Amino acid sequence: MAKSKSVFVCQNCGTESPKWIGKCNACGQWNTFVEELVVKTTKTSASQSFLATESAKPVAIKEVEISELPRINTSNGELDRVLGGGMVPGSLILVGGEPGIGKSTLVLQMALQVKSRKVLYVSGEESPQQIKLRADRIHPGGENCLVVSETSLEKILGHIKNTNPDLLVVDSIQTISSEVIDSLPGSVSQIRECTGAILRVAKEKNLPVILIGHINKEGNLAGPKVLEHMVDVVLQFEGDRNHMYRILRSIKNRFGSTAEIGIFEMLGNGLREVVNPSELLLSHHDESLSGVAIAAAVEGMRPFLIEVQALVSTAAYGTPQRSSTGFDLRRLNMLLAVMEKRAGFKLAVKDVFLNIAGGIKVNDPSIDLAVVSAILSSNIDIPMPSGVCVAGEVGLSGEIRPVTRIEQRIGEASKLGFERIIIPKFNKGIDFSKYEIEVFQVSKLEEAFKLLFA
Repeated sequence: MAKSKSVFVCQNCGTESPKWIGKCNACGQWNTFVEELVVKTTKTSASQSFLATESAKPVAIKEVEISELPRINTSNGELDRVLGGGMVPGSLILVGGEPGIGKSTLVLQMALQVKSRKVLYVSGEESPQQIKLRADRIHPGGENCLVVSETSLEKILGHIKNTNPDLLVVDSIQTISSEVIDSLPGSVSQIRECTGAILRVAKEKNLPVILIGHINKEGNLAGPKVLEHMVDVVLQFEGDRNHMYRILRSIKNRFGSTAEIGIFEMLGNGLREVVNPSELLLSHHDESLSGVAIAAAVEGMRPFLIEVQALVSTAAYGTPQRSSTGFDLRRLNMLLAVMEKRAGFKLAVKDVFLNIAGGIKVNDPSIDLAVVSAILSSNIDIPMPSGVCVAGEVGLSGEIRPVTRIEQRIGEASKLGFERIIIPKFNKGIDFSKYEIEVFQVSKLEEAFKLLFA
């Protein structure tokens, strides 16, 4: 017979403690321990479990037979791009994001648009009537999409057995609970048990599963890290709710690249795929403005041009402020130090504000040159020349370091009608004559500034 005891479990990392403590010794978080009832199996049940799996025998890896399972097309080009070409049968996909960012809208829109596939949409947060109202606004129809409002794991497994779907959606995993575990929904034990049960069903039936997960105030997926280890794909849906653009970023992908991103535009009738993000992320001004630079960035395999905006002003309250939106603040401070030490610009007593237009976040280090160019343009109040874009990583010694996929960046700038582009000098072996754009190569910040503001 199973034995049970009460322990305290950290809701952030899953560490167990026999008594309540204020600070977790493993992850360092405060007030995260919650009392849970843990059920321990006896030796009899463990031996029965061993006999049940005794039929599985080790085989040589060259003797393992592989059956080709084609990827499932989601009818959403941006989602297929991030997944690596579509959903793999039997895979678990975890989609996380802030509340109200559009996670449920993205997944429901995909479930309604997927063709010739029976979809079971399990919601633990909304009733079927609420889902119907959103579905009518997004994509009327959806004959192949079955909807049920349920939070019990055992009943969900029963619905899977009765309906035999081709795709399962669970919104959200933190609301699902099992009768076997005597703890509240969303606890470490419940998330581990429910995800493990769904994982076993997915692998046995080759059933692709999409799990929607909440995130905590730090921006990480709520629940223990074991949840991210159990699933095959982790997608982060991010963006500013005050802007219309959303980015679907791959954090983990066992079947594809983790460098791909998908860009969407939030509209009244759902999410629209942004096929050419450069035209939308660039502002079209009638007159030149200081503090604006265009960067040729690459996220995954996709090149696009973004607008970097900077504002430099005298510190009004004595202590200079540093603010950044869409760009790493620590890297901004590093670039300001490089400009002051290597290029001789006195910015220590001035406020510096930086913004990536469109409300998106860019991790490509090649936009460093655009950041320092926009800051200098605002500092001297001289606009950058029209028709010029830049790409380059700035090192601590003030050198312009080479960047990857430089040909794609040049091609994207040429396609959008830019006349000149400034790239690192160390990107060699490229035939620039095939592009209808003038290419300048620089090795230091001073050379780039002379070309831009001479």
